[in-house]
Amino acid sequence: MRVFVTGATGFVGSAVTAELISAGHQVLGLTRSEGGVRALEAAGAQAHRGSLEDLDSLKAGAAAAEGVIHLAFNHDFSTYMANCEDDRRAIGALASALVGTGGPLLVTSGTGMGLGAPGRPATEDDAPAPSSAIPRAASEEAAEAAAAQGVNASVVRLPQVHDTRRQGLVTYAIAVAREKGVSAYVGDGANRWTAAHVSDVARLYRLALERGERGARWHALAEEGIPMRAIAETLGKRLGLPVVSIPAEQAGEHFGWLGMFASSDIPASGALTRQRLGWTPTGPGLIADLEQLVLDA
Repeated sequence: MRVFVTGATGFVGSAVTAELISAGHQVLGLTRSEGGVRALEAAGAQAHRGSLEDLDSLKAGAAAAEGVIHLAFNHDFSTYMANCEDDRRAIGALASALVGTGGPLLVTSGTGMGLGAPGRPATEDDAPAPSSAIPRAASEEAAEAAAAQGVNASVVRLPQVHDTRRQGLVTYAIAVAREKGVSAYVGDGANRWTAAHVSDVARLYRLALERGERGARWHALAEEGIPMRAIAETLGKRLGLPVVSIPAEQAGEHFGWLGMFASSDIPASGALTRQRLGWTPTGPGLIADLEQLVLDA
């Protein structure tokens, strides 16, 4: 299958690109730079010049492919709400090129979007929260709108995707720890985050693309809930910093924009994804990767 991949040169996107090519698919990767063109060509992919803001370039890329994996997202959290609405428009543009083709469109979201019942982890069958409450849910609303138009759209919900160099939001927590001189968690640190190794996530995207199940929600997580205290303690040990508890009312001051996530308890289950998709994670866990964290000089 010829697949248009947005974010193809990013952390997750480059792993997805390699996974698709190794499985015999062709990749057309979105990039805005000459460096991105060189990286894609070196990986065995074809480059498509454009950007998330250039909706015509998104439509053209999707029209030139048989399927789309949408991974790109602007992670500047100072403009978070605007970025979420930009993503809604980008998904709409991609979907418009796939109407009537049957080609799969995989949209990326987060495991924190599912509205699980109190006392249990969110599952794949849980509908997303409204974007008025959680702005990032705009991506899932856009996928639902595309499916209503007949597009073969589905959603992949990501956890903290990691290796020894990158770990999703944990990467930002590392930067805060270095800046503040302490590795912190909020309250008792019992709140949990989900996680999966980047290699497992890449394989899930390929399997979901090949499955092409309209309206599906896939949970790309290997670990359903890692306590934040365990993460902070591992970082403290690896960075040589003291580990401290921060009162909830000081989370924003200490963590900045990350404070909105640092105290969030967002466990989720991936059991249905494993059962329905035949996906078995095999990569290292988050704590194992943090214990081998690559520290830049």
